[in-house]
Amino acid sequence: MDILFWLPVMLAGAIAGSSTGLIGVYIVGMRIPFLGVCVSHSALAGAVFGVLLGLEGHMLIIPALISALLSAGLVGLIDTEKFHIDSSIVIGVLFSLTMGLAFLGIGLFNTLGRSDNDVRNLLWGSLNFCRWGDVKLMAAVAVVACGFIILFYKELMAIMFSRHIASASGINVRAVWSGFLALTALVLTISFQTVGGLMVYSLLVNPATAAFRLTRSYGRALILSALLGGFSGIGGFVIAALTDLPTGAVIVILSSLIVAISAGISYARR
Repeated sequence: MDILFWLPVMLAGAIAGSSTGLIGVYIVGMRIPFLGVCVSHSALAGAVFGVLLGLEGHMLIIPALISALLSAGLVGLIDTEKFHIDSSIVIGVLFSLTMGLAFLGIGLFNTLGRSDNDVRNLLWGSLNFCRWGDVKLMAAVAVVACGFIILFYKELMAIMFSRHIASASGINVRAVWSGFLALTALVLTISFQTVGGLMVYSLLVNPATAAFRLTRSYGRALILSALLGGFSGIGGFVIAALTDLPTGAVIVILSSLIVAISAGISYARR
């Protein structure tokens, strides 16, 4: 295996795993893991219709990101207290809508005589084809994610424990929450190109779940989740390269094994 040739691929996997791992700590901590599925499917739907409109390659990021931001924005703007509805229900309804739109678009490919190669890559990921341009973009998004978490660390912690208490203490909950949702959309949209729209959810949930099994500190959980996510990305690629298996699927399986191992360690401690 040519290290220099595959170096950007391994870096892309590490960055995707680390950035989604960071975001995942808050998603899992707030007990809304379905948000990741909703946003990633929104991005997928946007990309599918982008292909139908004639876009290809990296240009598909534009409709994917717009769709993901719209979906995340709706979650943030809907006043769940005013309408007496749980946020998980709102996310579930949006997920079903975006999934329906994505598969509707896929069904139109044969009708319109379009190739579905780009869509297949979006569904299952194309980590092996990542190059330095992709790595730079993913690294820039990861820096933005780290900066947002550092800047609003206390506010995010307060919102994670209780939005009511956070609001009562003077925090602009809607602004911070909307910013976090936009950040989630950005991270997932950039990452699902490499891991796949159907599998990026695992990197959002599994590293964070494993981290919470190994530590009770949210600060340490952030660091540990990022490390476990990065390890899943690199380790999954190496195993897939040595065994000639699909990279995205191996990354998902490895991250799931990490959750199982962390659960075993947690049980042994008790």
